[in-house]
Amino acid sequence: MTDDSFMGLRFVGQAEMDELLDFASLVEALEEAHKTPIAEVGRIVQEQVAEPGPNHFLSLPAWDPGRHLGIKLVTSFPGNEARPEGLPTVQALYVLFEGTCGRPVAILDGTALTPWKTAADSALGVKLLAPSEPESLLMVGAGVMADALIRAHKAVRPSLVKVRIWNRTAAKASALAESLMLDGVEIAQTDDLEAAVREADVISCATGSRAPLIEGDWLRPGQHIDLVGGFMPEMREVDDGVCKRARLFVDTRRFTVEECGDLMAPLASGAITEADVLGNLFELCQSKVVGRTADQDITLMKNGGGAHLDLMTAQHIAARLGIG
Repeated sequence: MTDDSFMGLRFVGQAEMDELLDFASLVEALEEAHKTPIAEVGRIVQEQVAEPGPNHFLSLPAWDPGRHLGIKLVTSFPGNEARPEGLPTVQALYVLFEGTCGRPVAILDGTALTPWKTAADSALGVKLLAPSEPESLLMVGAGVMADALIRAHKAVRPSLVKVRIWNRTAAKASALAESLMLDGVEIAQTDDLEAAVREADVISCATGSRAPLIEGDWLRPGQHIDLVGGFMPEMREVDDGVCKRARLFVDTRRFTVEECGDLMAPLASGAITEADVLGNLFELCQSKVVGRTADQDITLMKNGGGAHLDLMTAQHIAARLGIG
């Protein structure tokens, strides 16, 4: 294969991606994509013992036959937070191929792609499951995902006028609150997690916690819970009581029920059964299951990610660029 084989291969970095994308149109694109069958997907995870936590290398392929196929290569190194270079914990590269001949058409900054697709995935869940006019959002966690999640939820629920941010390290929550600027939205850090949970209409969690942070007794009728962290079996953001009280949904069963501690643990304890997971985003978008049935429902969506979401997002970017 000569270098000429890669003529026309497009490189898309963070700056260009951020100019191309907005959450309102990306969520709409994901919603339309979920009205078709799920792409063929895979997931390979390798782990290396390290401090302050294990390092991970993930390979996430997806194939939408006849259209595109792609793969995201991801590294997760928790120790990067302490490095003087200020490297992000999660870094990635995405390669998109044309689906009829296998020609590579684009290489995307996967580190930049991840917050866009992850937050849009959760925002689609909010669009389909959350109260129609929530006023308050609680963001649990102040890492790289928090900014994107807040902006994504605001894009699909413009009624949000109050955001509270809780983080184990209060200074990080304060810094995020000060950096965010959303018209008409009051944003502040909070130290009282329980009180903030009780008050919020929408609760979004994006942490690496290995013990539940939110208890079922704290919830009140009408809330929606968006769980983004906890992508490994040993990770948890909510206790069994939360799952027992909520109408449970997932983006896909494959990357949640058997891989994420927030569902694996209550399934193992008998607090819930697999039948209590009422549907996924494909079924919701195709009107095969009912989401919120009444104003008093507590709804929960576990965001497990998945290579199909990266592919959907890359396809949306390719369409906006007019390539592939």
